[in-house]
Amino acid sequence: MTDHKEADIRHQDTNCTNESRLKHRWYYNLKYLLAGIIFGIIFVKAEVISWFRIQEMFRLQSFHMYGIIGSAVLVGMISVGVIKKFNIKTIYGEPIIIPSKKFNKGQIYGGLIFGFGWAITGACPGPLFAQIGTGALAVSVTLLSAVAGTWVYGYFRDQLPH
Repeated sequence: MTDHKEADIRHQDTNCTNESRLKHRWYYNLKYLLAGIIFGIIFVKAEVISWFRIQEMFRLQSFHMYGIIGSAVLVGMISVGVIKKFNIKTIYGEPIIIPSKKFNKGQIYGGLIFGFGWAITGACPGPLFAQIGTGALAVSVTLLSAVAGTWVYGYFRDQLPH
């Protein structure tokens, strides 16, 4: 398919999960690898991946991480507002659909488990690869645990409180 034909494909179902139906060659994904590498470098330079910074945050000893997380939340809120207000589409012209979310008690349990894991390991899933890339190979255990936890959740998802 040519890029023009790909761009003409649209989601017909309004209940979609924002999964693109466009098919690209493998090298189209290299831009995401490059973005990830740049993002990892920024994490390292901003000390976001530092175990000591994360421990400072959980001990309420420093504002550094709260400022970064707060800034990210603010940028996210503004971005979602702009996307909704101006009906912004993807680079290929596909609609961006932000479905309504319903609160459930499983979010509390999941948030607590996530927070405890973050506090104990000093590693959030986002910067795990950057931590490994800086030579903190012990974080590989955390990465494997995150993958295992995701698999366990997927396996038992139907039996968990949602």
